Amino acid sequence: MIAKWLSGHPSVHSIRVRLIALFVLLVTATLAGFGVYGQLRLTRELESGFAERQKAVMLRLTTSLPASVWNYDAFQSKRIIEAEMGSDEVGAVTVFDAKSQPFVSSVASNAGESTVGRPANQAHHATLQGMLFVDPNVEQIPLKSVADAAIGRVEVVFSRRAIDAALRASIVSRVVEVIVLDGVLIVALIVSLNMVFKPIGQLRDALFELAAHHGEDAEELPETSRNEFGEVIRGFNQTQRKLRQVIARRTQAEEDAREAAAKTELAYRDLQAAQESLVQAEKMAGLGSMVAGVAHEINTPVGIVLTSASVLNQATLQTSRAMADGAVRKSDIAAYLQTADESARLILANAERAAHLIQSFKQVAVDQTSEQRRTFDLKNYLEELTTSLHPALKKGHASVEVTCAAGIQMDSYPGLLAQVLTNLTMNAITHAFAPEQQGHIGVAVDCVDGVVSIAFSDDGRGIAPEHMGRIFDPFFTTRRGQGGTGLGLHIVFNIVTKQLGGTITVRNAQPHGACFDLSVPRVTPEIKKTDTA
Repeated sequence: MIAKWLSGHPSVHSIRVRLIALFVLLVTATLAGFGVYGQLRLTRELESGFAERQKAVMLRLTTSLPASVWNYDAFQSKRIIEAEMGSDEVGAVTVFDAKSQPFVSSVASNAGESTVGRPANQAHHATLQGMLFVDPNVEQIPLKSVADAAIGRVEVVFSRRAIDAALRASIVSRVVEVIVLDGVLIVALIVSLNMVFKPIGQLRDALFELAAHHGEDAEELPETSRNEFGEVIRGFNQTQRKLRQVIARRTQAEEDAREAAAKTELAYRDLQAAQESLVQAEKMAGLGSMVAGVAHEINTPVGIVLTSASVLNQATLQTSRAMADGAVRKSDIAAYLQTADESARLILANAERAAHLIQSFKQVAVDQTSEQRRTFDLKNYLEELTTSLHPALKKGHASVEVTCAAGIQMDSYPGLLAQVLTNLTMNAITHAFAPEQQGHIGVAVDCVDGVVSIAFSDDGRGIAPEHMGRIFDPFFTTRRGQGGTGLGLHIVFNIVTKQLGGTITVRNAQPHGACFDLSVPRVTPEIKKTDTA
């Protein structure tokens, strides 16, 4: 049974084997301890009884033998000692006379006899001697004359076989008891532990199956037991059912999450497309605003040119009619020449002004729409850009002062740089200055070791500290609902950092106003062209 039980458990270090070994060891040690104690106690009792019987035999012999020995009655002495031989513990008795010569002797039949009347095997025997006296008051005889008063002595050999046999039988009995009790204990433990570990094994197998099938197809355990393990199995089945529900909810949640992620991805792409559209619209709106401003700015010199040409034409017609009538006077010729000179001067001055405005706008507009890379002089380009921004600056009651050394040749994208400075300018006009405030914008340029540093500053109200960290975020604006889109500075940040390969930071200037610090390489690195957003 034990072998069959262990065959199903390949690990001899299993909990069951260790529990059985522990209990058997404890019971065996306990029984062994009690057995040793009982054996010692039995030994003391047997030894004590053996000693008492020895004293009794010696007392009887020393009392009954002196008379027969004194009379040299060997027959009577033989009868006396043979009477004592009836005890299994008396192995041999020898009576000696006063000269220590054997008088009579007797040896038990199961002890064997030597030549001197003693048992042949002395290993399990004890020998006692007693003196024989005729005088009953021998105790009163002085100790030195006791031997002289003795008429003989008796020597008795006592056998210990009975004691040894009793002790051996006790040991065997206790060993058998231990073996029987251990066997009963092992069987009882096997049966009881099987009752405990069988449901545990079922739970273990169910857990492995649950893990292998992810809790979806695992079968429930039968709920037939009405004991504590039955409650455990019912609890396990309930847990398994709840686990299935949790897995089902998790699967549904994962499916919902995937659908939500797909929707989010689609919404994100739509948002990116909308953002790109807004950025393009912002760029076009800026360019449209510039067109409107330039058109308004050009309208004045063109109007003056038209008026001067009309005046010159009217004066020419009048002079021509006077000449045809022959009524031309010197004063008329002088007046005509004065009018022609004034008109020609006004026409030339305003035509040059309009041409300069158109040329500046044309270059900036071409750069912003084409975004072509070219080499350009930074100072001249900044002056052209300032001229194209003059209408917006005039409308916003602001002025720009450019401080830039001559001869800084940049190999970059002038349209992107123009868009950056235009957005910064429009941002300053919109947010920095109070209504009717005469604002001032400064653009300070420096070039050191191939890096162009541009400090774009204004003397406006500055930036609130809580907005400083979000100033370049897309769609962040403090003018929501007032025309602000929140894309101007976001476009600036992306152009500077991604397409121009530089950096941009913002700080509040002292004593007031804001300052944008730009650092871009003089020669822009070759980078993949992306949208300015």
